[in-house]
Amino acid sequence: MKISNSYFAILVAFLLFSCSNDNESTGNTSNFSTPLTLGSYWTYDVVSQGNTTRDSLFIDSETTINNSTYKIFKTRDDVATGFYSSALRNNKVREANGKLLLTGDLAIAANQTFPFTIDLSLDDFVIFDKNASNNQTLNATPKTGTINETINGYPLAINYSLQTYGGETLASFTSPDGTVYTDVKSTKIKLNLNITTEITVLGSSQTITALAPQDVLVATMYLSDGIGVVHTHTVTSYSVNSLIATELSIQETDTQFQDEYLDLYEIN
Repeated sequence: MKISNSYFAILVAFLLFSCSNDNESTGNTSNFSTPLTLGSYWTYDVVSQGNTTRDSLFIDSETTINNSTYKIFKTRDDVATGFYSSALRNNKVREANGKLLLTGDLAIAANQTFPFTIDLSLDDFVIFDKNASNNQTLNATPKTGTINETINGYPLAINYSLQTYGGETLASFTSPDGTVYTDVKSTKIKLNLNITTEITVLGSSQTITALAPQDVLVATMYLSDGIGVVHTHTVTSYSVNSLIATELSIQETDTQFQDEYLDLYEIN
């Protein structure tokens, strides 16, 4: 079996997709606002592996489900390259008790293709809680599942788990692009992945771990009071069994970074 490095990177990045310690505060966040008003928009510069693209995210409309009102997010020309814009594109978000809850399918960048289908459909999945403490889990249960795929003769059992966590509360935050924001809270989305496969040794089938359980994707989003997400830092990485790496002709480890910087915005 032979899989290219880029193919494997896409595999782990799909399932799904940090920068400052300025003046950490544990003050009252009861007045922290996450605007969800129709017509509001945010434009981000997205830097991935030295390449820069641009995403335009906006609140297009609203809908009511089971007496709850959700805002529907869209992107310009239905295109998104950054993790954050991709995650919200065509999905529904509502606020309840200081939490942002997402309903829909967690998406990825439109320019990526994948050899299998994964169920990341979410129903009121908490993506942010202004009252959460640092590293507090935000959902009672993570979104989990298993994909069984055979690639070039190797059967793969891919187990995944998606969860979000509370982050820091900062009186001020300096984005890596130099912009300073006040009253900032962060939140993290983590995708944990475990892959096993079957090999035959002296006529006997054995299960081996191709990818030990690890967070292959960690996205840290920084939200500023009254603005929304001002910066997202996403790390995709993996460390694979050396034997499997040799068999698949791939690197044993790989890490990629992506940053989304808020440029223009308007809150209605």
